[in-house]
Amino acid sequence: MGRISVKPAAKADGRIGEFAAALSRRAEAMPPGICPVGVVLGQLQVSLAQTCGKCTPCAQGMPKMAKILQDVAQFKADEAALRELRAAADLLRETGDCAVGWQAADMVLAGLEAFPEEFASHLEAGQCAAGTRQTVPCTTLCPAHVNVPAYIALAAEGDCAGAVKMIRKDNPFPTACAMICEHPCEERCRRTMVDAPVNIRGLKKYIVDTVPANTVPVPRPLPATGKRVAVVGAGPSGLTCAYFLGLMGHEVTVFEQRQQLGGMMRYGIPAYRFPRQRLDEDLQAICSLPNLEVRTNSPIDGDGLKRLAGEYDATYVAIGAQGGKMLTLPGSDAAGVMSAVDLLEAIGDGNYPNFTGKNVVVIGGGNVAMDCARTSVRAGAQSVTVAYRRRLEDMTSLPAEVEAAIAEGVEMMCLQAPERIEVDAAGAACALLCQPQRIGAVKRGRPVPEAADKPLLRIPADIALVAVGQAIESAPFEEAGLEADRTYFCADEFLQAPGFSNVYVGGDCQWGPRTVIMAIGAGKAAAANIDEALGFCHQLDCGAQVPPARSNNRTPYGRVQVAERPARERRGDFECVEIPVSHEEAMQECGRCLRCDVYGIGALTGKERGAW
Repeated sequence: MGRISVKPAAKADGRIGEFAAALSRRAEAMPPGICPVGVVLGQLQVSLAQTCGKCTPCAQGMPKMAKILQDVAQFKADEAALRELRAAADLLRETGDCAVGWQAADMVLAGLEAFPEEFASHLEAGQCAAGTRQTVPCTTLCPAHVNVPAYIALAAEGDCAGAVKMIRKDNPFPTACAMICEHPCEERCRRTMVDAPVNIRGLKKYIVDTVPANTVPVPRPLPATGKRVAVVGAGPSGLTCAYFLGLMGHEVTVFEQRQQLGGMMRYGIPAYRFPRQRLDEDLQAICSLPNLEVRTNSPIDGDGLKRLAGEYDATYVAIGAQGGKMLTLPGSDAAGVMSAVDLLEAIGDGNYPNFTGKNVVVIGGGNVAMDCARTSVRAGAQSVTVAYRRRLEDMTSLPAEVEAAIAEGVEMMCLQAPERIEVDAAGAACALLCQPQRIGAVKRGRPVPEAADKPLLRIPADIALVAVGQAIESAPFEEAGLEADRTYFCADEFLQAPGFSNVYVGGDCQWGPRTVIMAIGAGKAAAANIDEALGFCHQLDCGAQVPPARSNNRTPYGRVQVAERPARERRGDFECVEIPVSHEEAMQECGRCLRCDVYGIGALTGKERGAW
């Protein structure tokens, strides 16, 4: 066999890994608004560095493609060049020897398909498409466009009350988003290029833990306009719209069918994640507006909507998605089978279940499924199992929620598709039978599971909680003339309902179940559009100013995480699982912010500094 050298790899090879890791972090921090042509070119240039040049299509085709893309990026190409690019990419994809070549070609072709308007603008207009301009990543990716660098800077200066005011400029639920937001603002944080994204949600939690939102007065409403607006639904979208319209000087009346406010924040999120007293801090602040009236136990049907449209100058429908979907499985009507949404709704009014000694199975893999699983643990269940038809890494739930559930004793049974519910002689559920799956080809970003050649798996189940989605109760409103597509209300780009001159719809009832911050963003947009439709263009002052930027601290640090109580302790109660962030931790995390609103992108506009 001959001698085998055990000499370590060349030093350059070892260090290439460090450069690759830095390149990966840079890709993760790809800023919003960047030119897609430049992105495609950059990816191809990385492929050029990786190719061995052995096969002719790769050795000749890749440099040719890079040259054409460079000309396109610099507005020097024409349609003939683009056809040549496509032909070269087709040839390389079909004849390249290895993944480096054909994947690079596939990426170029995918870019041509994904960004036709951008390529056309480069060729025909000699410029990037409209709207192509780098922006502050965290502010842009927040659905409510909260000025994140501003409130972090205020917290760093010790002005947590000012930070609450700055958050409220765009989002009247600072506490809710501090506790439960899925923090899309962190996805492209430029700090990733140095070490890791700033823990924006953690800093927001520090702010509202230090200065509760209900202790910070809301701004005084602008002079009365004489206009009256009705809002149907007191969830995050409806109350956000009502809050901003009230600040603009309009008289607002909110109609809520339940006995308490908050929508799915109260009736869909367990108290261990979002304590009700913390929700009430935001609600008390919003309801302190003198021109905002809330009427609970006031359901609105089709006739009611017609009445509101006639009596009020504008109406915003934000009823959310509060109905639970069920699976059409044999045995799904047995005792012990229930919708996850129904369970969480009962808890919202303080009616906690008692699952002592029961075997509980949760069907689904989203955040609602994790909420139900962790709630079942706290309700005394003997065992809690999550049955999910895809892989663990395909779950739509936040990874942190999955990890927390596992730490609390929840068993994840992945690649198991529910087949039927076994029923005992008394007509009650006793087991869930699942068809094992094998993972297949990727479609729409996730591998599709397929039935595996394996026997059915039996999971004991006295209680089966179905967490496979939420439904929109649209029928009464459709009778009143609101258009719906698969029960989701139709609206134009300004959230106006077709067929109505003064009715708007938004939030989960318009696009399906999403997140709290997305509902807040919809409510903010609806308020601005209603205000303009009523003949105004109000500018709101939040009462806080953005502090001057300090010099960047570019020393790599570890990201401060929000700690949780030990699993063995928290699994036995419904108290908040998270531990407050310390002042020392918060100041370190504030110092990691690179102030992208000032450095690199340029000073924010006056609108972003404090006015709205």
